[in-house]
Amino acid sequence: MTGIPDVKALVAICAAFVVINAGGCRMARADEGDIARRVAPTGTLRAAINYGNIVLAQKGPDGEPAGISADLARELGRRLKVPVSFTTYDTAGKVVDALNGSQTWDVAFLAIDPKRAQTIAFTPPYVVIEGAYMVPQASPLTENDQVDRPGTRIAVGRNTAYDLYLARILTSAERVFAPTSQAALDLFLRERLDVVASVRQPLEIYARDHADVRVLPGRFMVIEQAMAAPRGRDEALAYLARFIEEMKASGFVATALARSGQHDAAVAPKSDAP
Repeated sequence: MTGIPDVKALVAICAAFVVINAGGCRMARADEGDIARRVAPTGTLRAAINYGNIVLAQKGPDGEPAGISADLARELGRRLKVPVSFTTYDTAGKVVDALNGSQTWDVAFLAIDPKRAQTIAFTPPYVVIEGAYMVPQASPLTENDQVDRPGTRIAVGRNTAYDLYLARILTSAERVFAPTSQAALDLFLRERLDVVASVRQPLEIYARDHADVRVLPGRFMVIEQAMAAPRGRDEALAYLARFIEEMKASGFVATALARSGQHDAAVAPKSDAP
């Protein structure tokens, strides 16, 4: 009869719809099971921890890594249902070098930088911290924009985020290299250099106890800290990006920062990236 739907056809369509959707559900479950192998292909989440940045990592009382980066790695391992193995480094540069050498990691916690992005892929940032300058108390320098002048010598930790940034923007001042951020502070004091550049927090901690130095007001850069993965693991990176956004939104990052005493670091804003 015209205008009346074919009941058998409708049943067939509905059955097909159920089968397709059931298949979709099975695929989604398969994808969830597969993501652990994409993020941690060996079955263990190999996390690189940089002790050179005290905002992100500290050595706990038991000698194990502590701080926001270690907390994120452990939570990621818990979600993926895989064990976590930490390898620690004293500089970010060594973390980067390890990926190109004999040591390999699945996730790391690094400042976003264009040079590093040649071999490393980054999630949206989870923390933003400030790069600052410290000078001798008697220095004529009072503002950040006065630093880049001929004859100014700046102590820096080689291949740190702020070193890579200064390499791009300085036109007149000279960088004087030390192997780590702490060594850069020692170099600044020992050689009586004009400026030392670093993350703000350790400089302020030192300046509070030493009246012969002062930290310049403001900042010369904002350092965006992100979770990193080897370039080429696109599906793993997409998962890590969603993980980081959830950790920010849930308060996990803020709580971990407070627990490790990093009250001056700020949770990065929500990313607009898909």
